[in-house]
Amino acid sequence: MPTNRHPPTENDADAALLARFGYAQDLHRRMGRFSNFAVSFSIICILAGGITAFPTALGAGGGLSIGLGWLVGAAFALVVAVSMAQIASAFPTAGGLYHWSSTLGNKGYGWVTAWFNLLGLVLVCASVNFGLYDPFFKTLLAPMLGFDTRQWGPREQFAFLSIVTASQAWLNHHAIGLTTRLLDFSGYLILVLAVVLAGSLWVYASGPVDLLRLVTFTNFTGTPGSMWPASTSEPLVFLSGLLLTIYTITGFDASAHTAEETHNAAVNVPKGIVSSVLWSALFGFVLVATFALVIPDLATAVGQGSGFFAALLMPLPGGWRLALGVALFVANYLCALACLLSTSRMLFALARDGGLPFSAAVCRVNPRLKTPPVAIWTAAVSAVLTTLYADAFAVLSTACAVFLYISYVLPIAAGLLAEGHSWTRKGPFDLGLFSKPVAVLAILGGLVLIFVGIQPPNERVWHFIVGLTGFLAVFWWVGGERQRFKGPPTVQ
Repeated sequence: MPTNRHPPTENDADAALLARFGYAQDLHRRMGRFSNFAVSFSIICILAGGITAFPTALGAGGGLSIGLGWLVGAAFALVVAVSMAQIASAFPTAGGLYHWSSTLGNKGYGWVTAWFNLLGLVLVCASVNFGLYDPFFKTLLAPMLGFDTRQWGPREQFAFLSIVTASQAWLNHHAIGLTTRLLDFSGYLILVLAVVLAGSLWVYASGPVDLLRLVTFTNFTGTPGSMWPASTSEPLVFLSGLLLTIYTITGFDASAHTAEETHNAAVNVPKGIVSSVLWSALFGFVLVATFALVIPDLATAVGQGSGFFAALLMPLPGGWRLALGVALFVANYLCALACLLSTSRMLFALARDGGLPFSAAVCRVNPRLKTPPVAIWTAAVSAVLTTLYADAFAVLSTACAVFLYISYVLPIAAGLLAEGHSWTRKGPFDLGLFSKPVAVLAILGGLVLIFVGIQPPNERVWHFIVGLTGFLAVFWWVGGERQRFKGPPTVQ
């Protein structure tokens, strides 16, 4: 395991940089380079979205939506990550995106960014734990342990989600050192388990493997099991399949949210953002391509929906299948643990600047544990309540990605306009002459991903965006938040 010990001079330099932004060092700097990478890599978790969202791509353009679609979506995400990393290097603070938008734009722009990011993070917590329940526990693991889950309903679901989320909140509150070590372990677990899972499927795959599947377009929209309504537009069908990558490769802002807990943050945070996306893109492609190639029949798999994965594992020996099921459950639990950590730091940062009701309580840090308990438990309760929505996973998994990418595009756009004017002091991660072209590509790529996320049957997400924007506008102008909220301190 990598060491997280660092000399006092480095801690002093981090604290001095934080003081330049007007903040004291309240949180504990315990994270090294690998830990900062691991928190984002754990949230991306190709073993979560790469499995639970796989049917969304397969049910769009078939194998082409997997083979080419993953690469296109990952390229868009990487450009966004690189542009974000440059800003993170200049402003390594908790609640990064909110602070960036406020500094590069204005306090109102930052406040809107904060709410989109915060709601996206809450929805990520909810959707990952919902996926932990089904398919990983209810459909895959519990039946292998002898439980009959066919009659399980909302009561069992709520009990499971409440217990699991409460345990994650307890770890974040009372055992932040253990949480960091668990997320370090998660970084290794995801890499190893992805290789082991793919290898196991290749060993026990039945029938010949056709590599042409990955470049063959088959329009499965409108067929039984596909989430997409029938469409005759091949470009739109292909774009719909990008939802797999959008949902999977998101949450890498966690490296920025934990900047005040990371040593040499101006260097390690941007590296954490970019490397988490790069490794997820690489290992994720191996994983989803394996699924697409070893499935006996694509049309049958589309009809199975979320049950495709349990069916895919059936040829494996029983004991090995159970071991993989337990390992996948642990990986997804740790993914949600990282999600809650990131969400609580966003809450803490916004409350620290007075951007939330009861801000003084939400931003309070336990002097012994160096964690913000009210922020942690507020995030946990909000995530559980969100899962009470009837069509939870389908909406949560899409809305969280769309909200997060909106919050990614906003500070990048502000940075594009501010660079060379109000923003002249870059960090160690500096794109130089490529900065503005990369920012333009990141904005365009982010908008494409957002567009995909609001296509039918996910038009409800568009309704949420319009409703949230309207609510924030009224609250800002009519509710008096414009006068009350002062925004972050002025950068020295």
